[in-house]
Amino acid sequence: MSEPLLSIRGLRVAFHGARHASALNDIDLDLMPGQVLGLLGESGSGKSVTLRTLLRLHPERTTRIGGSIRVAGQEVLSLRGRALDAYRGKVASMVFQEPGLAFDPVYTIGQQITECIRVHERSDRRAAQAEALRMLERVQIPQARRRFDAYPHELSGGMRQRAMIALALACKPRLLLADEPTTALDATVQIQILLLLRELQRETGMALIFVTHDIGAAVEVADRVAVMYGGRIVEEGSVADIVHRPRHPYTAGLLAATVGAADRGKPLAAVPGSPPDLSCLPPGCSFAPRCRNAGSRCRSEQPPMAADGAARLACWHPVGLVEAAA
Repeated sequence: MSEPLLSIRGLRVAFHGARHASALNDIDLDLMPGQVLGLLGESGSGKSVTLRTLLRLHPERTTRIGGSIRVAGQEVLSLRGRALDAYRGKVASMVFQEPGLAFDPVYTIGQQITECIRVHERSDRRAAQAEALRMLERVQIPQARRRFDAYPHELSGGMRQRAMIALALACKPRLLLADEPTTALDATVQIQILLLLRELQRETGMALIFVTHDIGAAVEVADRVAVMYGGRIVEEGSVADIVHRPRHPYTAGLLAATVGAADRGKPLAAVPGSPPDLSCLPPGCSFAPRCRNAGSRCRSEQPPMAADGAARLACWHPVGLVEAAA
């Protein structure tokens, strides 16, 4: 059996600003080469923090990181200087949530992709420009030669997102991190971007972590799904396990809140309560205040992540298969 491309053990991230916030709490996660993992959860659950931690993008002065992150055999948390610069873009790269903010507004799209290739591939300008243009064509940008010389604000949201994917893939990373890449796009463009990401992932063989609020998007793109709540992974398994046989009450609640065409006219289901305050997490399970299954042990003792068949689960009182399917 091959070794994991990404191996996370005991990852903890805390922010120290006006107040202390424990954003990630003891995360364990493995990702195999060529595998696609979807991260699900409400806003504030730790999804984007996880991706940014994998690239070491948090300000060091106000961030405390513990545990271990190994990507392609190297310990990411020990990287410094040029080694960290070489890791970003070449080994792991990221498609940001809002490409309009990720691109530098004073340089053209072509200039920014070209510079990325020159830095990481040590190629001359002409060769880098040719490769940058090829990447724009590869992500199916129409009139790629013309878009090459365009500034970010001159492109539509969908075109900027495609250009962001081209930039992220320019140096052939082994791990691609996509932070809600379809946010603020219309439904047709969302589907196009999702299908493009999946096609490029299969073509290149890279591993992909995909953050989304959309269950349908996870089903479309992912092989496995990890559900996050309160800075922890509470359930992980195959797409079929998570969608059809959810065991954690929070996962079941998220799925029940999903709206389809058959639900027209029906009351909208919702998970009661609000996500926890990361500056004062409860002593037991973070979901206990919102959980109808919670008992005294749930409110005093944090459940460990344990195997549950082919999946993993952190819950003292998981929902039954019959209840989950109801």
